[in-house]
Amino acid sequence: MAAHPRDVPVSKVFELKDVAGADEAVDEMVRTGFAGRDTGFRVLMPKDRKTAKRIGYRVTTGVSYGLRKKGDSRDVRYWTYHHDAERYAIVLVDRTVAESLGL
Repeated sequence: MAAHPRDVPVSKVFELKDVAGADEAVDEMVRTGFAGRDTGFRVLMPKDRKTAKRIGYRVTTGVSYGLRKKGDSRDVRYWTYHHDAERYAIVLVDRTVAESLGL
């Protein structure tokens, strides 16, 4: 992996404190779409392991389900990483963007 997920260009950053906000973030990502865009999305989550796992699961499965339901390509890659001392992050981006960045 030549680049770090932190280096992926994003059009919007969602800062989620709990699982309740995940559905709104997923809806906006699905509505905006991934195909044909040169940017992705970043979701910041608290460092609490249990909460982060729940948010991450809701976001990743929700995006896949939403794109399938909409009829869009589900060829989306994502990475989870330590963003800073207080937060984890998930970066979601179209496969072609990931490949162009060497991810």
